[in-house]
Amino acid sequence: MQKVVERFLKYVSFDTTSNEESKSVPSTSGQLVLARELKRELTELGLKDVSLDKNGYLMATLPENTEKNIPTIGLIAHMDTSCAAEGVNIKPNIVRNYDGEDILLNKEQNLILSPKEFPELSKYIGQDLITTDGTTLLGADDKAGIAEIITAAEHLIKHPEIPHGAIRIAFTPDEEISRGTDYFDLEKFNADFAYTIDGGELGELEYENFNGAKANIVINGRSVHTGRAKDRMLNSMRVAMEFDSMLPQFEIPEHTEGYEGFFHLDKISGRVESTTMMYIIRDFEKSRLEVRKNRMHKVADYLNDKYGEGTVVLEIVDQYSNMREAIEPVIHVVEDAKKAMGMAGITPIVRPIRGGTDGARLSFKGLPTPNIFTGGHNFHGRYEYISVNSMYKAVEVILKLIEVYSLN
Repeated sequence: MQKVVERFLKYVSFDTTSNEESKSVPSTSGQLVLARELKRELTELGLKDVSLDKNGYLMATLPENTEKNIPTIGLIAHMDTSCAAEGVNIKPNIVRNYDGEDILLNKEQNLILSPKEFPELSKYIGQDLITTDGTTLLGADDKAGIAEIITAAEHLIKHPEIPHGAIRIAFTPDEEISRGTDYFDLEKFNADFAYTIDGGELGELEYENFNGAKANIVINGRSVHTGRAKDRMLNSMRVAMEFDSMLPQFEIPEHTEGYEGFFHLDKISGRVESTTMMYIIRDFEKSRLEVRKNRMHKVADYLNDKYGEGTVVLEIVDQYSNMREAIEPVIHVVEDAKKAMGMAGITPIVRPIRGGTDGARLSFKGLPTPNIFTGGHNFHGRYEYISVNSMYKAVEVILKLIEVYSLN
């Protein structure tokens, strides 16, 4: 099982930050560098049908070793890391036998991972943790998932006495920028259902996620000399501030949890003459997402009426839907995952994903794909960490899940 840690530490050394502004597929070349290395590893392990296409989708097969009729299971993880924090030159730290106290991540910056701010750390007293050095994210999202899938596959190859059906593996690019399934070849993958190994803490099991949309806004102002600005200047940045103030001020990520949706101002850049804004809009119910989208249109209409047509140009694009709708008709995929966790001595934590996932889009394309934990916490930032024990358990759950289907 130590190999899962060795693999993870190796994979995080690759710069695979995705780039939303890029038009290439994958969005960054570093993802292909990792994909080629993973292709080499999968081939050397003895997996079959190992292929890497021009878009950066890596697939492989562990053939069935029994004549019993067992469904073909897919295991999926993504290779890219978020652009929300620095993802280059990652230097992981291993904290042995965590004592429950503050962890000094970076002495120069006096950066501390503290149980006072992150109380869930107390769950891992006595365990080994892998943290950042305080200057980058860690990359457990989702290189931990890759390491766990490959380690489980290696175990099955080395233990042919364990019966299993065909297992399909896929590592995808650009999940972090909601493009992870754009060129996913479902016919080639040819699985009955799948699981993304891309969740958080030990026991997480998710089959609900936000309905998501993105709003791109351009505010057109009018710049004149400040000495003669009275009744002439229109400061686009102030209009942008007014736009934001007209949205519900407590329906933002900082003040919401559970099934509560939000508006999130993700980017803003401007000068007097022009300001651009980008919001993500989230809700678990489609009807409530539509209410949020309509709210933004009404604000734009109001400001255009106030300052002149064309002042606010708003474009809203739907990104993904709540996979619950596609999973419920085949809810056994969730129940079997619960059973596998129970066999591994883990209490399932079934909760909604307050975000999106490749699994949501795949589920609506016809491949039901709930999400299973990797063991990580605080993704997308310098306080990210993962429990080594949880990584071991994630491998065990994958193996137990395969056992569940061989016994059904």
